Amino acid sequence: MVALVEREKITTTEAKAKELRTRVEPLVTKARTGTLAARRHLAKSLPPKTVKKLVDEIAPRYKSRDGGYTRVIHLGERRRDAAPMAVIEFV
Repeated sequence: MVALVEREKITTTEAKAKELRTRVEPLVTKARTGTLAARRHLAKSLPPKTVKKLVDEIAPRYKSRDGGYTRVIHLGERRRDAAPMAVIEFV
């Protein structure tokens, strides 16, 4: 979660990307309020620097959006072990 929030786009396996989506999207929804309570809730699972970026930079972009803050793009298989790869990024 930290890498996705800090870099806003990461390459990983499809399974990890799909699982990450279910964990990050509720955090963005919480961050959209920008209240102190929301920041404290986010601080339970993210470091302070990441919470600041999520609340101050990323969440304001999605004020008018109801959901679906991330996108998963399938890349094909990794050469070494044929694991399905994907890119997950903020929309």
